[in-house]
Amino acid sequence: MENQIILDEWQEVVLNNNGNLTIRSGRQVGKSFIISLKVVKFALENPGTTTLIIAASQRQSSLLFEKVKFEIQEKGVKLEEEPTLTKVILENGSKIYSVPAGRSGYFIRGFSIDLLVADEAAYIPETVWVAVIPMIAVSRKTRGLGWIILLSTPFGKGGYFYNSFYDDEFKQIHISSEDCDRIPKEFLKKEKQRLSKQEYAQEYLGEFIDDYRQFFPTTLIKECMTFITWEFEKDYKKHAKYYLGVDVARFGGDQNAFVVGELLDNKLKIVKVCTTDRKSLTDSSGMIQNLDSKFSFRKIFIDDAGVGGGLLDMLQEKFGKRRVIGLNNASKSVFYKEEKRRVILKEDLYSNALIMMESKSVELIDDLDFLRSLKSIVFEYSSDKTLKLFGDYSHLTEAFVRCCWCVQDKGFNPKIF
Repeated sequence: MENQIILDEWQEVVLNNNGNLTIRSGRQVGKSFIISLKVVKFALENPGTTTLIIAASQRQSSLLFEKVKFEIQEKGVKLEEEPTLTKVILENGSKIYSVPAGRSGYFIRGFSIDLLVADEAAYIPETVWVAVIPMIAVSRKTRGLGWIILLSTPFGKGGYFYNSFYDDEFKQIHISSEDCDRIPKEFLKKEKQRLSKQEYAQEYLGEFIDDYRQFFPTTLIKECMTFITWEFEKDYKKHAKYYLGVDVARFGGDQNAFVVGELLDNKLKIVKVCTTDRKSLTDSSGMIQNLDSKFSFRKIFIDDAGVGGGLLDMLQEKFGKRRVIGLNNASKSVFYKEEKRRVILKEDLYSNALIMMESKSVELIDDLDFLRSLKSIVFEYSSDKTLKLFGDYSHLTEAFVRCCWCVQDKGFNPKIF
């Protein structure tokens, strides 16, 4: 005899709902558990159907799939064959698959789906949905199924998961960790003290958060992230101009960041973002020289504050001062040929990048670390009305805003002092 399972009220709604469903929640409320029950119930009640479980990574999709297999075993459901790491087939012909969505949805193309379950849906790249949505169309038309279930903690505003909460085709459920009796109140109290208000609201209250001080709005970032892959051998254009932005890790810092931009017809396309662990200046110089051997950069913009100054000197000795430009985090004196002085401030770099994004004159590669970095940048005004910009994951953004400066740099030949 099966142990009786006592479900929360919202879990009962999930289990018995027929149709599209989107769930945003705080951590550890039991969403994966109830979805595993839902998947098994659907497969049993609808013989011969196909359920596909996806997530941004194989690990995430596998975690939910393992819970599904556990529920199948607990219920004593008969199987047609031994389950694998990614597939289980029931005796009634229903199939349940688990695969990572990847960056483009390439690995899931070709499935005909009756039920799609997307775990941590807020983190799945937007381009994946272009591949996935047509896969449910046949089932929706011929069987009245083709349902979509999205579950996730939020990750900012914008994107398919966010939009599902304003879509009449979805039933929306929102559950906070504070509403779950299984989570100790003392634990939540400590987490509230440890995290910022915005972090706690997102991770435990399940709120769609864009910090009101966030410099680059999440919706804008996602709108600018228009492609997911760029391959040098296939996509490099000899007639385009390439620029490199570099952020150098401080002493005790985390990573060096490198951002490559392709400028063509007055539009900048960020085609490569990467980081390396903090290494010696020689190693960092070697990394930049390797990139230059491929891209033949017209200009290299580098953060020359602190240890970056040493790297700037090395690169200027190698490539010359006209190709390697130092732009630090405070200000930098730049001179036109006629010696007219111009001061570039940090807010100039950031405002330039923001204006380019708002005017759709820059496209960004869809990269999760890049997204996180842009989202982390916040601003505030000091008592003297000076704008301050900072972030706890800023290194890729620092390299990005320098790369974007190429559109401002075209008209003058600077001398750096």
